[in-house]
Formats: sequence, C-alpha cells, structure tokens
Amino acid sequence: MSHPQPASSATLPGPAWAARLSAEVGKAALGQTQVIERLQIALLVGGHVLLEGMPGLAKTLLVKSLGQAMGLDFERIQFTPDLLPSDVVGTLVYSPHDGSFTPHLGPVFANIVLADEINRSPAKVQSALLEAMQERQVTIGGTRHPLPDPFLVLATQNPVEHEGTYPLPEAQTDRFLFKVLLDYPSDADELEMLRRWGSATRSPSVEAASNGAELLALRQGVDEVFVAPEIEAYLLALVRRTRDMAAPAPAGGTSGLRQLAFGASPRATLALYQSSRALAFIRGLEQVTPALVQEVAHDVLRHRIGLTYEAEAAGLNAETVIARVLADVPVPG
Repeated sequence: MSHPQPASSATLPGPAWAARLSAEVGKAALGQTQVIERLQIALLVGGHVLLEGMPGLAKTLLVKSLGQAMGLDFERIQFTPDLLPSDVVGTLVYSPHDGSFTPHLGPVFANIVLADEINRSPAKVQSALLEAMQERQVTIGGTRHPLPDPFLVLATQNPVEHEGTYPLPEAQTDRFLFKVLLDYPSDADELEMLRRWGSATRSPSVEAASNGAELLALRQGVDEVFVAPEIEAYLLALVRRTRDMAAPAPAGGTSGLRQLAFGASPRATLALYQSSRALAFIRGLEQVTPALVQEVAHDVLRHRIGLTYEAEAAGLNAETVIARVLADVPVPG
C-alpha cells in the first residue's frame, strides 16, 4: 500500500495564510493566539467549535472578526428559551396572491454562524442546528436546502450560569471538532486593550485577508500532510485508552477508582487525525509528529469523555484525565 508523499514547502502556504489571518483577527481580539489558531484549524478541516468562557472575554468579537478577516458571510443567533427552530433554519412563507408557499431561509444559511449561548435554547432548537452541523443541509417543508461551503458553526456557552439552561447532550457535543476554553487576558494584553479601545469613538477595524475560494484550495494542502502508520496507531491508542478507563472492573476483581463513565467516540479519532494534520500545515511541517497530536488532544477530547461521580468527588476533571491518558500511552519513537 502506497503512502502519501510529503508535500514540498512550495505547496504548503499554510504559515503565510495563518499569519495573515491572525494579524487581522488580532487587531480586535487581543491575547487569543492559541484560540485563533484552533479556529484556523477548524476552518481548514470544516469542523465546528464550542467556545466556553466567562462573560466579557470577547467570544462574540472573536468570531465576528474571524468572519471579517475571511471575507465570509457571518450571522449571529442569540439562543434564548423562547427561540423556535424556524428562527434558526427558516420557514415557509404563505403568499395570499397565488396561494403558494415560498421558503424563507434562516440565519443558519451563512458561512460562519455564531450560536451565542447555545445552551439557552430547548432541545428542538438544538436538534435543528444539529442537522445543519452534521448534514450541511436544512429541511424546510420537506425540501432540502444545502448550506453554503465553507460552513462553520461557532457556539458559545457560559461555564458558570446553569439556571434556565438546557445542557447539550453528548450526541451534539460530539459533533464539535473542538471545545476551546477561553481564559482572562494577560496584564499586558488587557493594558493594550485599554489603550487601543478605550476611546468612545474608535472600534476594531478588521479587513479581509482571505476568502472562501482560497480556504477550499488550502484544504487540498492539508490532505497532503503525511501521517506515518506509527502516528495513526498512536491516535488510536489515545482514544482507546479513554474507553479502557470507562470499562467496568471485572467481576470479583479489585481495581482503583473508575474515572470515566464513557470514553471518546470514533469521531474523536477522526478529529485528532484531521486537526493534527491541519496544525502541521499551518506550522509549515510536512508530516504529523506526536507533539502536534498532544497539542490538540485536550481540545479534541475534553467534551467527548464523561467523568464518573466518584472521579468528580475525588477532585478530578477532564483536563487531569486527559493528561493521564497522554502520560499512559507510549509515544512512538
């Protein structure tokens, strides 16, 4: 069986594209270098991202700036308890003149869709978005309408306010390529933010640094990044380790604390494979290394594993369990 040949540096414009995009998005969103890189990976592989962070960390500004820097259509949907599926995907509008119904497409028909506070809406609305995320199409009145390409859903949620929320089921969180945690900016970044945007008359101005056609062409370059069989085996071992940690102890056997109620799905394996490839591409590397896999592992796995009550009571969280997985699985030489 032949393996894909390593791409030459001439066919890997990833670093230049990533630098252009980061420079423009960074004009508005300060101190979010790693998050911006994760969003670039999501664009390159066509994955969706769940952003979690405290209010005021510029999640909305970050996503809006990404759409402007990419020159793509951007729509923001504020999820609320009274939102209806038709408010997201669209509905049929009746025309009294001829008695016909015509489809009115909803805000989901954009290249980049911000689902703001996605856990504020009930299951019907979440399931309507789920079809769009998974199938890249929407059904209105029995007719399927394809979504634009590229299509990316960036959803946000607040980690501390759970009153009146509808937590996303595992079947939906699994559809997200990454779950990215946003933290407070550093002192230097927050000071620069004051100096740059403290005026009442100035606002961030982001120019288009790319476009949809360029993004679709760059995806061909991602597919040229070489993945050795040893790296493929390493990916599988990491995901399977989470499933081993969720396996019940044998009857009559003695074992330590069972940390996971369920392990990562096969989508996690695909996400690790695709995202580590895209990270190599934007770093200008010709092949995937174990370090790249480890770098994206937390963002890929943290929303795909479920801790047991015993593990939570012992003070464990997803980050510590994933760190243990990375330590347990031997790194290929």
